[in-house]
Amino acid sequence: MGVNLKPLISPEKTSFEKLTGKVLAFDANNMLYQFLALIRTSKGELFKDSQGRVTSHLNGLIFRLTKFLDYNIKPVLVFDGPPLKLKMETLKKRRKQREKAEKEWLEALKEEDYFKAWSKAVQTSTLTKQMVKETKELLTYMGIPFVQAPSDAEAQAAYMASRKQVYASCSRDYDSILFGSPRLLRYLTFTGKKYLRTKKSWYRLTPEKIELKKILKELKITRQQLVDIALLVGTDFNEGVRRIGPKKAYLLVKKYGGIKELIESGKISFKGDVDALRKIFLEPKVIDCVITWHKPDRENLISFLCEERNFKEERVETVIKRLNSFFETQKQLTIQKWTN
Repeated sequence: MGVNLKPLISPEKTSFEKLTGKVLAFDANNMLYQFLALIRTSKGELFKDSQGRVTSHLNGLIFRLTKFLDYNIKPVLVFDGPPLKLKMETLKKRRKQREKAEKEWLEALKEEDYFKAWSKAVQTSTLTKQMVKETKELLTYMGIPFVQAPSDAEAQAAYMASRKQVYASCSRDYDSILFGSPRLLRYLTFTGKKYLRTKKSWYRLTPEKIELKKILKELKITRQQLVDIALLVGTDFNEGVRRIGPKKAYLLVKKYGGIKELIESGKISFKGDVDALRKIFLEPKVIDCVITWHKPDRENLISFLCEERNFKEERVETVIKRLNSFFETQKQLTIQKWTN
């Protein structure tokens, strides 16, 4: 779920039109979880093919990515690698939450309370290794690049942004800026809405941009201090300090300088190795990579989506046409670059 820094950050509104021509790195797992949560039947069931294989994530992927291409936004998907040991406790908690939600979903279905069933179903999403494998296969056929991160996808995306391979990293979480991404883009969705489980309602989403330098300048802190604020609040790698939220954490770090100074002064009791936790964000495991787009493989796309997973061929042909149009445009731009 990432760290809560919202009270400290004033994002800038943006739009798809302003991002035309940009290369953007997306947290693939984050994106796929969104599709698995929202692309469901009215009873909260995932869409499946004739063999019972889930297709909700594939449905969402081909729609969103080709829409990005319509705006000449060039997506690169980054997949999570093996999680760090310090994240295992968070993953266990999420698993228990999913199991609880699944029981409540099934109970709601028995009671024919489909509104409640759907609201519980969106909390049950599990991204399997098979789904990730299928997604990578589909991306290969679409000609859209992806990167396998050695560990955290957001860390890898942030590294790519810092090296100017991509314009920004894209995720709903704030972790990217802790990992050093110069820019974070949030809410790049075309439905433009998010479901609030607690209020049982939807609210509008507007794409927003967050600049790391701007945040640090406004708050008058360093990136390490921003990381310390996050550690005080709690991240996927540590629990944080009880009764300390973002604003209080900021005031404490500003006054004392950082977590170590707070511990030495006796102001807080902190669980965990500060240096090891800081290192996760300040020196993450990343790799160098090459990003290239390829012409879509029509034959394999038809086979993979239509013949194997029951997608309508007319719809897939439309996707292929849009992919080809994008690829030809990029090829022409490359030719112009070298001839001008």
